[in-house]
Amino acid sequence: MIKIEAVTLEDAYKDAAATLKCSVTEMVVEVVQAPSSGFLGLFKKPAIIVATIDKSKVAKESDSQEKETVATQEPTQTFLNDTIMPASFVSDQDEDLQEDLANGLDYTADYDDAYDEENYVASDTLAQDFDAIVREVKRELNALFKEICFEIDEIEVSLYDEQTLLVEFKGEDAALLIGKEGYRYKALSYMLFNWINAKYNLQLRLEIAEFLKNQEESVGRYLESVCENIDRDGRAQTKVLDGVLVQIALRELRERYPEKYVVIRSTRDGLKYILVNDYHNH
Repeated sequence: MIKIEAVTLEDAYKDAAATLKCSVTEMVVEVVQAPSSGFLGLFKKPAIIVATIDKSKVAKESDSQEKETVATQEPTQTFLNDTIMPASFVSDQDEDLQEDLANGLDYTADYDDAYDEENYVASDTLAQDFDAIVREVKRELNALFKEICFEIDEIEVSLYDEQTLLVEFKGEDAALLIGKEGYRYKALSYMLFNWINAKYNLQLRLEIAEFLKNQEESVGRYLESVCENIDRDGRAQTKVLDGVLVQIALRELRERYPEKYVVIRSTRDGLKYILVNDYHNH
């Protein structure tokens, strides 16, 4: 994966193809920033793209065919949101969930979720040198991301609590590690969690360019109406939540209602929501 900056998108495509030594049609491109001429010469923005070779499109072609393709076709491209944040954290399949629940379909608790705190609790009897762990994780993470094409600051690692490491990515291009709809954040979080939990028996709190902070604030606002239903009726369920959002909501609801049964449930299609109920009613 390479990052290219040029005056126009066309120049950026050509530079990326030359660097990757492939044709333009053999690339997958994310347009990070569209070019802008600005106003009276001010606030001018270059075109910025991130490109990789799409191996499924690579085929042996003659030189003439390759030149013709470069001149007439454009690569697959995806424009990232300016804020990199999802447009909505609620799935558009929520109406289907409500209909299925009303029909009494059986949805089982999702006990296999990698981030469910009840499944991965560090042993209280293990005496750990947290300072040494923090130093080691920081050293290995910075070594891992040393050659990345994005401009990021030194990765910071600290102890969030006695069971959790806080890993923070900051810098000019840090937001690019989040990806559209948070898909890169989710993948990176899953990878780092499995490493840290397996090796150090610790949880992970991953923060990239305040993405997690903003998501927590969004979920907090949404849960206000859910909590009103719980306080009134004694039970409630959230809408279908995507990615890390279901974990944020789970943690907040468990903290607010420690006396209730709060669990992630999965629909038959693998969509996730949270059920809150009294223990004798679940």
